[in-house]
Amino acid sequence: MAKSTTQYVCTECGWSGPKWYGRCPQCGQWGTIEEFHEARPAASTRTAAPGRTSRTLANHSGDLGAMPITKVDTRNVQRIPTGFGEFDRVLGGGIVPGSVVLVAGEPGIGKSTLLLETAGHVARYVAHGQSPRSVLYISGEESQAQVRMRASRIEAVEENLLLASTTDLSAALGLIEQEKPALVIVDSAQTIVSQEVDGIAGGSTQVREVASALIDSAKTMDIPVFLVGHVTKDGSIAGPRTLEHVVDVVCQFEGDAQTALRMLRAVKNRFGPTDEVGCFDMSGDGIEEVRDPSGLFLSTSDQPTEGTCVTFTLDGHRSLPIEVQALVTATALPSPRRATNGIDSNRLAMLIAVLYKHGHVNLLAKDVYVSTIAGGLAKEPGCDLAIVSALASAATSRPIARTTCAIGEISLTGQVRPIPRLAHRLAEAARLGFTTAIVPPMRQRANVAAPAGLHVVEVTSLRDALGALGVSTR
Repeated sequence: MAKSTTQYVCTECGWSGPKWYGRCPQCGQWGTIEEFHEARPAASTRTAAPGRTSRTLANHSGDLGAMPITKVDTRNVQRIPTGFGEFDRVLGGGIVPGSVVLVAGEPGIGKSTLLLETAGHVARYVAHGQSPRSVLYISGEESQAQVRMRASRIEAVEENLLLASTTDLSAALGLIEQEKPALVIVDSAQTIVSQEVDGIAGGSTQVREVASALIDSAKTMDIPVFLVGHVTKDGSIAGPRTLEHVVDVVCQFEGDAQTALRMLRAVKNRFGPTDEVGCFDMSGDGIEEVRDPSGLFLSTSDQPTEGTCVTFTLDGHRSLPIEVQALVTATALPSPRRATNGIDSNRLAMLIAVLYKHGHVNLLAKDVYVSTIAGGLAKEPGCDLAIVSALASAATSRPIARTTCAIGEISLTGQVRPIPRLAHRLAEAARLGFTTAIVPPMRQRANVAAPAGLHVVEVTSLRDALGALGVSTR
């Protein structure tokens, strides 16, 4: 009979100890210590694929002896394409066999839809391979009929896409052992329960055991596994923090429920970079990748409008155009109103003060509304110059040309400071047809050359920038 030991584990940092504390001794968080009953079954009864003991798993993995790193052969590792170029780039080029990928996001953001459509693509891809294999989709939240209805809506129905609805870990591992699929998707990790340990579904004990068993199967049988992870109300991944440490890739699927734009970010990736971002469009027919998201954050009007200015922000390796819109009106209240969307309100208050002190544009007694287009975020310091330019344009009723962009950070002294990776931003501006760019002084060592067709105007102060844009009060 399995012996059980009681430990107290912090769900935030993974600290464990023999007694309970109100505050974690390691990370200092309050109310994160939970009781953890860890079952220690014998090797022959340890939770794994049915019929496999730990000795069997070790023998399956081949020779466990150490060998020089120069003799380790990686040429035979072929990544599996997901069917989405954006998804492949975030993963580092595709799905690595034997890897475990955790995809987390808010409820209803589209995690299940993205992975079900990916399962359909992979099933279609492996069906035309030399050795056709199946794709296994295990759902612990929906029935097979519900998953089939969604698959029909997003056109992900394939003959070798296998659906299973279970919350039992042993049954899930048995299916993986029996089918030996090319890809396994478990939706979600918090709904699967192991009978070998105590605890409710989604608790730290169960999530830890489920993740450990699925990772063992993935590494042993060289089968990639995608896990859907729930998030808490503060946006962090539910369950013990060790879950993020043991998986190979952690992806965050983000977006605003009121807009169709979705962003996929890799916050951890053992097989590629962690600064790549994938853009997707959520619709009633499923999820479509957005290869060129430039048009999402720009208005369609070609006429210059007062109170608007375009800047370029960085999201990973990708440079995205962001259109900032500002509205300045007289106030009828004792305290002027400040409303923002996609812009940090504290940053806006600072820029209004700098604009008054060094740009001689007085907005202290006026209502100010600043927003971005289509849910874009202009919270990077490099967007400062575009924000103050839009404010000055709205205050002076002078529009900025649609072919002009402003990129730069503004300090409290009114200086326009350099920003990182200016060359990538200017290249994207030239590609989209912008003819003039107002930028901070370029560093001599950076060797940044202006792209063909783009006139770059270097400014050192806010007053010079407003003058170059034609929205200065003097």
